[in-house]
Amino acid sequence: MSKHILLGISGGIAAYKSCELVRLLKKQGHRVTVAMSRAAAEFVSPLTFQALSGNPVLSETHNGESGGNGMAHINLTREADIFLIAPASANTIAKIANGIADNLLTNLAAARKCPLAVAPAMNVEMWFNPANQRNIARLQSDGITVFQPVSGEQACGETGVGRMPEAAELAELLPDLWAEKSLQGKKVLITAGATFEAIDPVRGITNISSGQMGMALARACRAAGAEVSLVYGQIQTGIPAGLAHAEQAISAEAMYQAVMKQVPQQDVFISVAAVADYKVKNSSAQKLKKESGKPPVIELAENPDILASVAKLDKPPFCVGFAAESENIIEHARAKRLRKNIPMLVANDVAVAMGKTINRITIIDDAGETAFPETDKNQAAAAIVSRLAELLASVNPCLKG
Repeated sequence: MSKHILLGISGGIAAYKSCELVRLLKKQGHRVTVAMSRAAAEFVSPLTFQALSGNPVLSETHNGESGGNGMAHINLTREADIFLIAPASANTIAKIANGIADNLLTNLAAARKCPLAVAPAMNVEMWFNPANQRNIARLQSDGITVFQPVSGEQACGETGVGRMPEAAELAELLPDLWAEKSLQGKKVLITAGATFEAIDPVRGITNISSGQMGMALARACRAAGAEVSLVYGQIQTGIPAGLAHAEQAISAEAMYQAVMKQVPQQDVFISVAAVADYKVKNSSAQKLKKESGKPPVIELAENPDILASVAKLDKPPFCVGFAAESENIIEHARAKRLRKNIPMLVANDVAVAMGKTINRITIIDDAGETAFPETDKNQAAAAIVSRLAELLASVNPCLKG
């Protein structure tokens, strides 16, 4: 969904990250207009942002570039869908929090009709300064989104919290601001990726799952307003930003333990991980040596069934399972849903989905079966979350409001 994003840039070395942010937002299909404080222009030239955005850059409060009526601070925020200040200095944050409008960015913030978000960037001591923390709290109480700074080495030479999130993270999180909050207030636990069962220190039993479907669902649930926790095995993709908790569990047993520890606090459990049904009973602590004509004998033992175990709890969360099949897909998926006694199951063809960026899903629940055309996994995840929200609302009518 294309949006008009007004990007405000205050003074600070983190302004260089905003160049990449503009590029990424444009790549997503958004229109970007940049407004810079005088201090920001000392770090990065307005010409740079004009070239990247393809639009004139406003760097003075009344320079006549936004319609000729001398009201840039009014016009820009009427045209934009979202106003993001990144980086947002401590000075800019303090002024906005206290209603001061004495420069371009603070005028824009005061006159806006569109939602405002800020990505603070400052020294660690400035970030934790009590006055700054009060200002951050006031912004949040006023409904302004604060993308929390991260910890790391800072330009001043100190290390700690205060670095602006990377451009890729901001570009990923920003669309959440206009997404429908159909899972607002819900806690969702997701498993993703492939488990690995060791045969010896270098060999094991695994599968070709990339973890992309699980990560797409984590992003979709986060965008829908849920607090998302993730337990993942081996993956071939990045972990989404903005999750409440993420931990790796390589084996099926480790994943089972991680899930059972967290699941009592969850409203929804989505089992996407490709979990090995069996583990090696006689795994070796040392690398097995090849002996001609004598292949090693591998004994298997059954792994715990994570989804079935969660569904059998006295007070289980709403469970969503996946069935990756190679033949008789719908028939096997129906049987799996009934066998594990779960309200919703997503069926897909391993030849289409596993290890790839696309999927072709069928959602199966008590109301019937809904098939979707082949699409990328982000769109498939959006469809799954939409149906999940509908089912949750039917269980709890309060969600419909």
